[in-house]
Amino acid sequence: MLEEIRISSLGVIEDSVLELSPGLTVISGETGAGKTMIVTALGLLLGGRADSGAVRNGARAARVEGIVDATRLTDFRAAVDEAGGEVEDGRVVLARSVAAQTATGAGRSRAFVGGAAVPVTTLADVAEPLVAVHGQSDQHRLLRPRAQRDALDRFGGAPVADALDRYRALHRRLQEVETELDEVTASQRERAREADLLRFGLAEIEAVDPQPGEDAALAAEESRLGFADTLRTAAEQAREVLSSEDGAPDALGAVSTARGQLDGVRDHDAEAGELADRLAEVSYLLSDVAADVSSYASRIETDPARLAGVSERRAALTALTRKYGDSIDEVLAWSATSASRLLDLDGTDERIEELRAERRRLREELGDVAGELSELRTRAAEQLAAEVTDELSRLAMPHARLSVAVRQTDLGGAPAAAGREPLKVGERWLRFGSSGVDEVELLLAANTGADPRALDKGASGGELSRVMLALEVALAGTSPVPTFVFDEVDAGVGGAAAVEVGRRLAQLARSAQVLVVTHLPQVAAYADQHVVVEKSSDGSVTSSGLTLLDDAGRERELSRMLAGLTDSDTALAHARELLEVARAAR
Repeated sequence: MLEEIRISSLGVIEDSVLELSPGLTVISGETGAGKTMIVTALGLLLGGRADSGAVRNGARAARVEGIVDATRLTDFRAAVDEAGGEVEDGRVVLARSVAAQTATGAGRSRAFVGGAAVPVTTLADVAEPLVAVHGQSDQHRLLRPRAQRDALDRFGGAPVADALDRYRALHRRLQEVETELDEVTASQRERAREADLLRFGLAEIEAVDPQPGEDAALAAEESRLGFADTLRTAAEQAREVLSSEDGAPDALGAVSTARGQLDGVRDHDAEAGELADRLAEVSYLLSDVAADVSSYASRIETDPARLAGVSERRAALTALTRKYGDSIDEVLAWSATSASRLLDLDGTDERIEELRAERRRLREELGDVAGELSELRTRAAEQLAAEVTDELSRLAMPHARLSVAVRQTDLGGAPAAAGREPLKVGERWLRFGSSGVDEVELLLAANTGADPRALDKGASGGELSRVMLALEVALAGTSPVPTFVFDEVDAGVGGAAAVEVGRRLAQLARSAQVLVVTHLPQVAAYADQHVVVEKSSDGSVTSSGLTLLDDAGRERELSRMLAGLTDSDTALAHARELLEVARAAR
């Protein structure tokens, strides 16, 4: 909800603040006072087209600021956050400035959301859901085909919402299935080539049958067999040095001699005895090592046949590691992954058939739900048309008839090629999208005997504003827009019809914030808050300001609107009567 609008240097308005509240706010004033500047300011705040010519003479720039209570506007807060703005205490400041025209051309326009400078298009995207402006020259929200369908769906209530949710869920799944089917079918040849390569590799690995760690074990064995003579010679010489069989000096003898020398003097020094004991331990260790070296030397054999076999096996393993991994363990890992992948590739044909079967099922279900949704929309369209037509008869359009057309585009039959073909609904092949097969259009026959035409072609500006009011009243409670603005909605209306316009605006204001620019006292009488635009002049410059009226001020303003006089007792009495009637009606 809008809480405040500040306008600076826009047209005849030098600097004014409009404080807004829930309910119906009426804005009135003499012709030329600048009432429409408020609507212009709102248009700028919503990202509308900027006109440097609207900047007040002598000012460098016009600026409009709006404070929005975003406490209950979850989507709006998210949009502000995405734009880089901030929400402070549940409030968001939107702003727009337009520089004055210079000799070099039009002035620059700047936009701000929550304190962050943003492109004007971003301001429009963020602010558009906040306000619906209905004026004789505005692009109305409900004139867009998609908005008309959305409005009809909201009017249809839970039955339409449930059918639409089921339709969209099926539609999303159908898109997923068709996308996967396209991908699998298009890559079928590539997948077949990949499968052949995998089969060849797996067969090559299976023929060799490598074992985990086998390459490292064979490398060690080949080295040992290739140097068998060298290893045996080294082992025998080491054994001779440790323990000689020919009586030559050896390590065991030397240690034994050293031990004997120290044993001989053990009685004279305990430390000498400890050293002798340690040499005894060394002697035992040397004896064990000598025996192990002797055993190792005896096991080394020269086996040319085994060496050839190991070399041949290593060559086969190396051929695998050149293609499938740096080691046999990596080759085995590739084999396991490829086997799993091959199972998936070999199931391509089966997967295609599964997807085609699911697509057929989904399209059948989608067609059934689309038909159900169309029927619900058609019934809701008849009810909405009747309610709006009834409202129009009370708004000085007694001969006007609104109809809501729910149409489908019949493509005549399913195309021969598979793919994104139309949807079969009953016996018809229809164009379809994410919201069904229906195209919704609001049509108006403004006079008896006139053919129904699109809203923007079948009504004048004043009539269109009243149609919008009738629609908003019928859709009250279902519209997501928190604020409605009506500019001269009562054009061409008077008498009892004007009272009905005021009554309908007050009714709409029960569920939304409503701002109305009007010149009719019958409408103004229903206001919860009445603001007057007053013009003043110092002889050279004309300015306008905004004044919130109290009860006495409202009576005087209504009397002016009634008779052009503020001091007429008759006009004041009539104004009081209008206010009493309006209070009773609310």
